[in-house]
Amino acid sequence: MMNTNAKILTTASLFVLVFVFGCAEKPANSNTASQPSSEVVEENPAMEGFNVKGSDEQAIDIADQVMKAMGGRQAWDKAHYLVWDFFGGRRLYWDKWNGDVRIEFLKNDTKILLNIHDLKGKVFKDGQELSHPDSLSHYLNRGKNIWINDSYWLVMPFKLKDSGVTLTYSREDTLGNGKKADVLALTFEEVGVTPQNKYEVFVDKEDKLIKQWAFFRNADQDSANFIRPWDNYQSFDGLLLSGNRSDNGGPTDVHLLDSLPATAFTSFDPVDLKQLD
Repeated sequence: MMNTNAKILTTASLFVLVFVFGCAEKPANSNTASQPSSEVVEENPAMEGFNVKGSDEQAIDIADQVMKAMGGRQAWDKAHYLVWDFFGGRRLYWDKWNGDVRIEFLKNDTKILLNIHDLKGKVFKDGQELSHPDSLSHYLNRGKNIWINDSYWLVMPFKLKDSGVTLTYSREDTLGNGKKADVLALTFEEVGVTPQNKYEVFVDKEDKLIKQWAFFRNADQDSANFIRPWDNYQSFDGLLLSGNRSDNGGPTDVHLLDSLPATAFTSFDPVDLKQLD
């Protein structure tokens, strides 16, 4: 299954991931002056709805180490705009604070501009803006599903303690390079559109970075539908993101930006990233 880039690109919408992203709002402390506090602030608090009781302490501890190795929760919350290509077929622009998303199909003229929270937006297809309510609703919902899928291929390591997730320690295993890894299993309950899925992530014991992941269409399967590398990390001001992976799959041409023109999410006109990097 999914043995070629072409297969994954044409079926990516069938593998819509189960996550409701909880970090799409601007960090509460982003415009707040620093003041002394007697409160102890947890470094990587779980999202509301994370299954703490069903998860185990060892897995949660490793997830926190992953967040730290990736640059830390504070850096993740401060990250504002993410831009990337997905398998050479789509380009996505995501305002992580406000939930605005722009999706450009790179092999035709389709563009979807939407807000993932209220599903308001507009669509350009076949040379014109769609106006029929049913067609517009169809493509806006499709756009959200595309964003759920494509963004997870980019930011999964930051989502180990998301709403609806149960996180457990599975086993110790060996990576392809011979290094030892801790394997965490993620299962889901009453969240998203495919809660029957399961994922395994392979965390390098030395640097605490995820180096491999496995997808199970159904949690009770004995074998994975795919096992793929999660490598070639790049630092963006200390925040690590994995793109241009060794299997030529997933996100490429990744950007983390402090600003994007507001028209990126309101106009179908092209966005010139060269002026922003």
